[in-house]
Amino acid sequence: MKIKWDRPILPAVLAVILTVLLAGCGLTDLKKTSEELKTLVLEQAEGLMGEAEEETQEEERKADRKSSDKDTDSSQEQEAGETKEPAEEAERIEVSAEKQMEYSDNYIYQTLDDEAKQVYHEVLTAALEHTEKVAVSTLDIDVLEKAYKAVCADYGGLFWMSGYVYTQYTRGGELISMDFSPKYTMEYEERMQIQQQIDASAEELLAGITMQSSEYEKAKYVFEILVQNVDYDTNAQNNQNIISVFLNRATVCQGYACATQYLLRILGMQSALVTGVANGESHAWNLVRINGNYYYMDTTWGNSRYLDGASQVEKYVNYNYLAVTSEEITRTHRIDDSFPMPECTSMEDTYFIQEHKYFTEWNPDAIGSLLRDTWEAGGGDVAVKFANPELYGQAVNYFITEQHITDYCTSISSIYYLEDKELYVLTFNL
Repeated sequence: MKIKWDRPILPAVLAVILTVLLAGCGLTDLKKTSEELKTLVLEQAEGLMGEAEEETQEEERKADRKSSDKDTDSSQEQEAGETKEPAEEAERIEVSAEKQMEYSDNYIYQTLDDEAKQVYHEVLTAALEHTEKVAVSTLDIDVLEKAYKAVCADYGGLFWMSGYVYTQYTRGGELISMDFSPKYTMEYEERMQIQQQIDASAEELLAGITMQSSEYEKAKYVFEILVQNVDYDTNAQNNQNIISVFLNRATVCQGYACATQYLLRILGMQSALVTGVANGESHAWNLVRINGNYYYMDTTWGNSRYLDGASQVEKYVNYNYLAVTSEEITRTHRIDDSFPMPECTSMEDTYFIQEHKYFTEWNPDAIGSLLRDTWEAGGGDVAVKFANPELYGQAVNYFITEQHITDYCTSISSIYYLEDKELYVLTFNL
């Protein structure tokens, strides 16, 4: 019997990254109504999102800086002819001890110094309250940008935001204050209407999980439900924010990462957006805390169509990047240096450990048993991971090159398989 062995072609990764504010909501009860969800969004301040491709972002940033320069000149002229102190022209926001406690479980917030933490609160509050302009408690534009990026990383749902403009005030050539003005893509009323639609969509997607589920089950569920229900599409509208995910069900890496963070927060789990480069392109993924340990999760790479768009096999969930260590993620991804990331070393809640598909020694019968059970149940996907490249190579040679898969899958005549040489994972589609 001759077996057809189809090997996938892995095209270059096309990804988009941008850090911009967004807001989400933290649910304590998945049965809440849309109206209750809307209230939680306003009260608990969750979320943030991306907006355009990297080139567009750079142009936007330049435009913002140019606008800021104009605002500075104009403000100096106005201030010179007025007795009112410039600092009084914009609202000042104080962070309460209660808010500090609320933010304390946000990973990126924890990495900031006290000055940036205060500005973080001012930026997030302005976005949630749809404020046109607020005075920030820093004169340093780098601190403002760092705080802004931190909010974007900690939250995944401020879909009505698209960057910001800052205004600096000087007196006698000395810088005395600075304002932050969010750039809104819609009016407050439209935002509330879209938020209700997002709430309903998120509730629908999370119908199959409960707050009582384990943190591993929650992480796995969010990973699966997004891959299964949302396509990777570079032409999708609003693909830099969660509108594309929850309303259009088509997005790119930024949308996947924002939606992953958004849903995990609803389920009571800490997660943050991570940006960097993968396969030579800008990319976004997540840091997630599971049972006290940190892991990286790349939902975009969980979509089999993303890495293998030419495949004739129906889209399936690729679990290779459901929960991986720092050492593993850096084999294929390069994290930017915006914020210090934790050293993720635990493997306890990785997919392959939890699902008993991780092999530290050569055991062909155990692997074959997994293949046989899936084949006899009607077929499907089976992914197995090995502790080192030697075991991985041995499995490829035994089951594929020597075709011993026929010893376990009776009458099999065709198979699709995917090799992940970086993570030592072999995936069979039976």
